[in-house]
Amino acid sequence: MVRELRERGHDVRDAYVDVLDRAGLERAMAGCDAVVHVAALYSYDPRDAAALARVNIEGTRTVLAAAAAAGVGRIVHTSSCGTCGPVAGRPATEEDGPPAWELAVPYKRTKLDAERLALAAGAVVVNPTTPVGEGDTRPTPTGAMIRGVAAGRFRGYVPTTGLNAVDVRDVAAGHALALEHGRPGERYLLGGVDLWLGDFFALVAAAAGRPRPRLRVPYAAARAAAAVGLVNRDEVRLARLPMFFSSEKARRELGYAPGPVEPAVARAVAAA
Repeated sequence: MVRELRERGHDVRDAYVDVLDRAGLERAMAGCDAVVHVAALYSYDPRDAAALARVNIEGTRTVLAAAAAAGVGRIVHTSSCGTCGPVAGRPATEEDGPPAWELAVPYKRTKLDAERLALAAGAVVVNPTTPVGEGDTRPTPTGAMIRGVAAGRFRGYVPTTGLNAVDVRDVAAGHALALEHGRPGERYLLGGVDLWLGDFFALVAAAAGRPRPRLRVPYAAARAAAAVGLVNRDEVRLARLPMFFSSEKARRELGYAPGPVEPAVARAVAAA
């Protein structure tokens, strides 16, 4: 995103500051016209529940307070598509919200709480779907999934769920467009293409030169495996519905125009 903003002519300041360091944030923001708050903890590890609240909620609260104290006039806040859905039977939009059972997942709950703080402060909120590409070094749960398929460790998948995959470079461009054209207090989904999970795994496997996973796992079987600790409970909970989303609002209001996801998948596999 920093590279994208600079290529578009913005003067971007680089600084490493803890999101809970109010004084450090104010110093970094001094003289800035805008702040783009991208930092968050993305994890489904149950041991990270307290850290998720600290970073995603209190960190956002601190960033917003520092921006106000520094006189920053415009804020773009990176949220998640998960605060907009999914909903049954159709792609979710910015008018939707997550199903109640998903709020038991700390990551989703903390992202929703952080987003509400940002909207109340008049920020422009962007809601990326599943960004794919290079640079996911930790890796995030998305990056770990891609690495697992690329390495041949994933033999099966839940066929009744899916995701919206988008090139991370398109998400970066969407952030820049939101900074330039987004309306304060509005949400903008930044997505790409809806894919059933089996089809997404097939793209990753093809990029890695491996056979696609073939084992179709019923959702009830995945829930049973989660109940005895064989797979991550929160990830299974989030697979109950296809995670499909519409980016029509961002296309219409921001000029957002994502490209194909296949090149991003290839870059992600090459970097894995």
